[in-house]
Amino acid sequence: LPYRRNGALEFREMVENGISTVRALRAATSVAADMLMRPELGVLAPGKAADLIAVPGNPFEDITVMEKVGFVMKAGTVYKAE
Repeated sequence: LPYRRNGALEFREMVENGISTVRALRAATSVAADMLMRPELGVLAPGKAADLIAVPGNPFEDITVMEKVGFVMKAGTVYKAE
């Protein structure tokens, strides 16, 4: 599988193997930022880098929406696949 697809599948695999949804999402955000020693990343807060993605639903209801990224916003610019 391509990396971008494989990475998204990890959310589903974590939840299917008993990790809570919130813990799975934190693994890719705030926990990853902490491990990389990058305090400006990983959370939405004033003074932080507000890069984010949009998915077509609520991952707390269906974690597989994380596999369907609609767009990425990085440094205030929206990027969409053609």
